[in-house]
Parts: sequence; structure tokens; C-alpha cells
Amino acid sequence: MKKIFVINPGCTSTKVAVYEDEHAVWTSDGLHPQEEVDKYATEMEQYEYRKNFILKLLEEAGIPLEFDAVIGRGGLLKPLHGGVYAINEQMKQDLINAKHKHVCNLGSILADDIAQMCHCPAYMADPVVVDEFMTRARYTGLPFMKRESIFHALNAKAASRRYARSIGRKYEEMNLVVAHLGGGICVSAHHEGKVIDVNNALNGEGPIAPERAGTLPADQLVRLCFSGKHTQAEIMKMLAGNGGCQALLGMKDMKEISRRAEAGEEPFHEVLEAMLYTVSKQIGAMAVALWGKADAIILTGGIAYSKYCVEEIKKQVDFLAPVIVMPGEGEMESLAFNALGALNGELPVHEYR
Repeated sequence: MKKIFVINPGCTSTKVAVYEDEHAVWTSDGLHPQEEVDKYATEMEQYEYRKNFILKLLEEAGIPLEFDAVIGRGGLLKPLHGGVYAINEQMKQDLINAKHKHVCNLGSILADDIAQMCHCPAYMADPVVVDEFMTRARYTGLPFMKRESIFHALNAKAASRRYARSIGRKYEEMNLVVAHLGGGICVSAHHEGKVIDVNNALNGEGPIAPERAGTLPADQLVRLCFSGKHTQAEIMKMLAGNGGCQALLGMKDMKEISRRAEAGEEPFHEVLEAMLYTVSKQIGAMAVALWGKADAIILTGGIAYSKYCVEEIKKQVDFLAPVIVMPGEGEMESLAFNALGALNGELPVHEYR
């Protein structure tokens, strides 16, 4: 039996879990008060706070620092193929100096430090920068601009693997469209185990989302940038953080938005319909990326718990392929699965360079 410690930092939480093989024996949502997080100017400055927070959780639960492996959520590294990676110094430096700032960059650094305390291997798997694009998907209409692959790779691949296993097939043999519906929304095309196309869920591409603006009219965005009314940082925040439902409705709580929309309350009903319409259009685009041969469309992430949202999407896309609903993120389970596979020699451990 292998004992695995999993670390998954989010904006206002540091989720942790202990697995014995594939079974979770202890979990904590590790919620952080917003006022605590707001004390820090950058995500990287939260490192000591989050490390001490994790160690205190373990101490209070009476769990000794005795693990066979520690695995952390991957961060915004340079583009790489999916799979399990050993955490090394180059990876940690790249995360500290990452161009894209996000709290997920702390996952591998925290995992490596705690693994050193346990004298065990430290891993990360399927980070948000997994890049398996087919060449044609990289192009834009300008030679100096290329599309980037930044998405919820861990959950998208985890949901795909779980679904394939549930029907007795291999992920590497299937064509799947996976819509991760969370604070950001990404819709990915999975062809025989590789994500050959996906919208950039971080930097302003794809569907309207609870806190992200999605694709915007280019001319209007250019005029906004040169209006002199906003800084670059303010406009970037409009794209991710203060966009989408947050901008249109003044809130991003999808439970409340869905409740009001289902009751027919405006503008909640109209805005949510528009958001789900853009999700459905993106699903259609990814079905095209799979040459119309999708085996299934998987709806996952937190919003997939909303029956109302799921049914609205189904109405628009179920003619393309069967719609499978797998709500939640499944990230902790997937991280543990990857670490166990690495320890047992069932999954290759890649070197980050």
C-alpha cells in the first residue's frame, strides 16, 4: 500500500488529502478567509502562509510526515505534454518567475518542500499548460501571434479517463469533447489521449464564464486599450477576474444566478442563457475539431451540478454526441492516481527541462 499526500492550492483554499493507494483516507478543503489572502500582494508571497497552514492541518489531524510520495497541482510552466513529472529545481524556478501569475504556481513548490521533509519523491501532473495542439490549431491571422493551450487539463483528462474506464474503454482510443464549467470555462477536444484543441480559459478566449469575459470583439477591445481610461492591469482583470457574470450581473455565484434565472428573473435569465449559448457554440467547435466523430460530450466542473445549466446545454448540443454529466473537479483523485501510477511504474515519470 502506498501513502500519498496531495496538495491543490486554489484562490481561497489549499485542498489537501491523504490517499492509501486509490482511496482517500483523510481530506480537508483548507479554506482561507478572504481577508487573510488579501494581505499578500502576489500569490508567490503566500508561500510561507500556505506551507504553515498545511503543516498545521496535518498536525491537528495527527497525521505524521510519512508519505511515499507528495504530488502538487501543476502551475503555469512552459508548454509541455500531459503526464507525470518529477519536481526539480528548474521547474520551481520557472514557477517562481512565471509569466502568468496564478496561485496554482505554488502547488509544486509546496509539494517539493514537504516531500523533502518526508524524504520521498515529489510529483506534479497534467498542469494547466499541457500543450498537445495539432499544428493547425495554433494559427491566428497574424504571423507573430499564436494560440496558447492553457486550460483545466487535470480535470479534463481525469474526467475523460474516468468515463473511458466506466464503459470499459481506454482514454487513448476515444474522441471526446470535455467542457469544464467553473469560474473559468474551457472546452477541449480529446483525440486518442491528446488535447488537440481548446480555448485559452485564462487569457480571454472562448465562452463567457462566471468571472471571465471570453472572446471579445477585437476592434472594441483595441479601442478600449487605447482609450486612456484604463491601465493594462485593469484591462487584464476585465478579461479574467472581473469579467463575465461578475461584470454583467455584479456577482459570480452560479448557484444564486441559476436560481434567479430558473425563476425567470431578469437580467439573470438572459445573461445565463447567453453564457450557456457561448458554451454550446464552443462545444460545437470542438466537435468539428474531432471531424464530427465525438464519442461523447462530457460536462464537468462545479457548474455541472446545476441541473438547469446542464439541461440548457443539452438542448443545444445533444445532437452531436451523447452528453455525459460528471460534476465536480475530481482533481485530488486524479493527482493521487497519477502519483500512484508513477510509484508503481505504471506511468512514466517525465523530466522537466
